[in-house]
Amino acid sequence: MNERLVKLKENALAKINEADSLDKLNDIRVAFLGKKGELTEILKGMKDIAPEDRPKVGQIVNETRAAIEEVLENAKKNLASKALEAKLKSEVIDVTLPAKKNNVGHSHPNTLALEEVKKIFIGMGYEVVEGPEVEYDYYNFEALNIPANHPAKDEQDTFYIDDKILLRTQTSSVQVREMERGKLPIKMISPGRVYRADEVDATHSPCFHQVEGMVIDENITFADLKGTLAEFAKQLFGPETKVKFRPHHFPFTEPSAEMDVSCFKCGGKGCRMCKGEGWIEILGCGMIHPHVFEMSGIDKDKYTGFAFGIGLERIALLKYEIDDMRLLYENDERFLKQF
Repeated sequence: MNERLVKLKENALAKINEADSLDKLNDIRVAFLGKKGELTEILKGMKDIAPEDRPKVGQIVNETRAAIEEVLENAKKNLASKALEAKLKSEVIDVTLPAKKNNVGHSHPNTLALEEVKKIFIGMGYEVVEGPEVEYDYYNFEALNIPANHPAKDEQDTFYIDDKILLRTQTSSVQVREMERGKLPIKMISPGRVYRADEVDATHSPCFHQVEGMVIDENITFADLKGTLAEFAKQLFGPETKVKFRPHHFPFTEPSAEMDVSCFKCGGKGCRMCKGEGWIEILGCGMIHPHVFEMSGIDKDKYTGFAFGIGLERIALLKYEIDDMRLLYENDERFLKQF
């Protein structure tokens, strides 16, 4: 029995010294000290030993167990220390590296321009109203004093769904819907997406955005229109901005005008931004045509009003000095991150 215990101890210690991982040490512990291990098997043979020899043999068994457990524990600590050291070397952290940045998105240039325009007009007491992008021909053209044979209704300019339904070419249709409601006075802007059958280039797109405005009340004059748009231009481009109105024609308004602003880049002296003219065309406007009032059921003898239309992309291009409209829609992060 004594020889078996000595041999078992030597065999166990040898295997422990050869072990190179914690898993192998655990396997050795189970093989020698587990419920079905070699030392347990020897203990089961104690019944065959003479009673007077059992205490001595039991002492040797306990000493053998203690010796194996002590060596196992030391080997375990040694391997755990080596494993930790190896892990620390492989997972080293360079505390001098910059922290990871949280990439937070931001508003598109069009959205930034729209929010600024809305803020200006809301500050003047205007209401923001929206309407359908798929519109009836009546609201998009006829109710705006654009007859059936008008060039604007040509299929080359408009996306028709059928002879009565189309993709709106202007947000003026929202103004007609508001007039039909009959809740006067009206003081509103209608921003939104519009569609025209244009070729894509630096200044055109088949899908773009407009902000149209309208005021209807008693005793509204062209002077109110000029004062409103002059204040808008100053808040958008700076307090030194001047405005100039040129006669024009729009079926929806009479009289009508195009409005220019003094170049905010050169102050009107002439530069690349204004093509040397000192002025930049910014929007179309005019007094609402009496016939439009009649079609919407508004008393043209009692009420007058003005309307204007602004191309949102034009505002963004000028405001942020962008020279190609296509950049707004190409989703190039290198460009968009500049705003």
